[in-house]
Amino acid sequence: MTASPATHWILTLVCDDRPGIVHAISGAVVEARGNITESQQFSSDDTGRFFMRLQVESEASRDEFVAALAPVTDRYAMEWQLDVVNRPLRTLVLASKAGHCLNDLLFRERAGQLPIEVPLVLANHAELGSLAEFYGVPFEHLPVTGPDEKAAFERRVLDVVEQHDIELVVLARYMQILSPELCEKLAGRAINIHHSFLPGFKGANPYKQAHARGVKIIGATAHFVTSDLDEGPIIEQNIVRVDHTRSPQQLVAIGQDEESRTLTQAVKWFSEHRVLLDGARTIIFR
Repeated sequence: MTASPATHWILTLVCDDRPGIVHAISGAVVEARGNITESQQFSSDDTGRFFMRLQVESEASRDEFVAALAPVTDRYAMEWQLDVVNRPLRTLVLASKAGHCLNDLLFRERAGQLPIEVPLVLANHAELGSLAEFYGVPFEHLPVTGPDEKAAFERRVLDVVEQHDIELVVLARYMQILSPELCEKLAGRAINIHHSFLPGFKGANPYKQAHARGVKIIGATAHFVTSDLDEGPIIEQNIVRVDHTRSPQQLVAIGQDEESRTLTQAVKWFSEHRVLLDGARTIIFR
């Protein structure tokens, strides 16, 4: 009988740290006729939790792999996930007017550099419709001018999440604050991006404010969305040095590059199952 072609699996797991976990998991992989091609682990002294990410090649079916894992995952009360390497993650992108982050995400999706599949871009302004059309991605515009419209927009987000079985929601410079209720429903699967000037330079024209104060560093932070505005667990941060020769317009361009780079990296790590939550912080298996 011809052997089944090998599947390249990703296994992530989280549990209380105890002796014997790595040995037990290795034994389960052997039971599933698996060969470990990548392995990373971390024990958190702060929370007493153990984190692990494996990539495994195996001819076993998913059901066979799960059956081999079950005694170990049950014994250690593990939170675990098994997926296929490079399977595109179903991703909803929210946007407003700024297109730099959306453009980078859609370009890298098309180029095969980002394992996501975007069934829809949902925006509260119409400006980015032509950009989505260029990449062949459906675009929907729902204005948010008051509480009723905001509630309708968030209901539509949840409709799309259910309709397309969305696994990740990306706020690509979506300039509306999500309600606590929506944040809770999207907990652990919504990523936002913001510039590094917070909380120092709030409101309109933060780059103009930064220029007036002579900032020397521009950066960006990608983080999970929570009801605490811009304070969710951080996934990625980047910075670049600037000086007095830069105009406000140049600072904006530099900042947008950092925002795009940082958000895309966070989405890539998440879609590759390299981001695990440890309380208020993240464990990143690069």
